Amino acid sequence: MILFHDQLTKRENAQVDIEDRGYQFGDGIYEVIRVYNGKAFRLQDHLDRFQRSADEISLQLPYNLERLSQLLQELVQTNQLADGTVYLQTSRGVAPRSHPFPEESHSVIVAYTVEAERPLNHLQNGIRTMTQPDIRWLRCDIKSLNLLGAVLAKQKAKEHGCQESILHRDETVTEGSSTNVFLAKDGQLFTHPANNLILHGITRQVVLELAADMGIPVKEEAFTLQDLHRADEVFITSTTMEITPVIEIDGTPVGDSTPGNLVRRLQAAFEHQI
Repeated sequence: MILFHDQLTKRENAQVDIEDRGYQFGDGIYEVIRVYNGKAFRLQDHLDRFQRSADEISLQLPYNLERLSQLLQELVQTNQLADGTVYLQTSRGVAPRSHPFPEESHSVIVAYTVEAERPLNHLQNGIRTMTQPDIRWLRCDIKSLNLLGAVLAKQKAKEHGCQESILHRDETVTEGSSTNVFLAKDGQLFTHPANNLILHGITRQVVLELAADMGIPVKEEAFTLQDLHRADEVFITSTTMEITPVIEIDGTPVGDSTPGNLVRRLQAAFEHQI
């Protein structure tokens, strides 16, 4: 079953019009929500970000977040999803193709569930990454459907035997193609500030909260590629990747090529959250 508009229905019953603005312009927003043991993790945080993204592009949601939360939880329960993800998106709706906002259209909510195991191998052993210029638009804080820049970066990483691309603008590291990036140096964590150049990651926020509780100092400030390559530890965060150690960047080992002490402590603390 999927959520289409405000009803649960079979997937084959849902149709997207060829003039839907999400299809033709990427004029819409989305969220990916992790489900652990049948419960949506940080659901309200995801929905708050969903609302923020809608507000930033002047998109009117068809109903309030309370109703959306109820429907998503009903979707998880109906599909008996124990571990996996919920994909949620909305577009500005159907209208004759023209760049300006239509005078009248109705946004369409779509959501579905996917069974998915946790990335335990990556969490335990770490991943290899490469760096690439950040070619995306300048409103990365909006979780929009415009993902071609991220797709190209992720594909290039795959072609080079890496699991993620770490992006940079003029030598300043921003984030990964679908993750946020942290580095550790001398017992302190650094991550790019949550401005328009990165997505305000939910798991990123969880890490900041955990670090504060554990007495780990954190600086939300920009750092360079040089800082990245000199780091004691590097890790990425996202809903699907959780807190994943980075053991190699551009073919060069990070530290001793094994996950470090800080990331292990944060992973252990995260386990208690879920």
